[in-house]
Amino acid sequence: MTYGYARVSSISQNLDRQLLQLREYVIDDRFIICDKSSGKDFNRKGYNSLVGTDETAPILHENDLLVITSLDRLGRNYTEIKHQWEHLTQTLKVNVKVLDMPLLDTQSNSLDGKLISDLVLQILSYVSEKERISIKERQKAGIAIMPVDAEGRKISIKTGKPTGRPKTPYPDNWNAIYTEWQSGKITATKAMQLLNLKKTVFYKLANQYQQNNL
Repeated sequence: MTYGYARVSSISQNLDRQLLQLREYVIDDRFIICDKSSGKDFNRKGYNSLVGTDETAPILHENDLLVITSLDRLGRNYTEIKHQWEHLTQTLKVNVKVLDMPLLDTQSNSLDGKLISDLVLQILSYVSEKERISIKERQKAGIAIMPVDAEGRKISIKTGKPTGRPKTPYPDNWNAIYTEWQSGKITATKAMQLLNLKKTVFYKLANQYQQNNL
């Protein structure tokens, strides 16, 4: 049996182009499984129906063929893609065909064909991981050279505005209440009530205040 899998990232996007390509291989639209969900992970209703879950059996069976238009329709996290590829081809023992990348086609009965597909996927995973690391390093380098304002916040070179979340402002009566709390005249709970602050925010401000007044 041949199945197709199509995915777009959001409900507003359409699947028409993928469906047109998949219909050349899948005889009935009932056998084309679709998701409108992010490719960052594989927690998707349609995909899970194909491969099964702890509670449900997979639609796919041994020697079935799963056709996708491109690898990024399967997912965008190559570490997860590699894991899913192994699950599909080794655990479920189905074949996978990626239309825009002919080398990613395990239909061949020869051992060489399967080895080539696995090797190509390994290379793609490696390149993707290197690019992910490179992007993080470039981001760190960019942050390192950002100027800093009087409050210690990094200033974006592009926008000239502070980056990150804005700091929580101190309530107008902070100094008086904080002093009473520190001197033991009131409890922390009472201080939070007087300042109208949640526990996490109160202690965050208290830590900041202590650091700034060392």
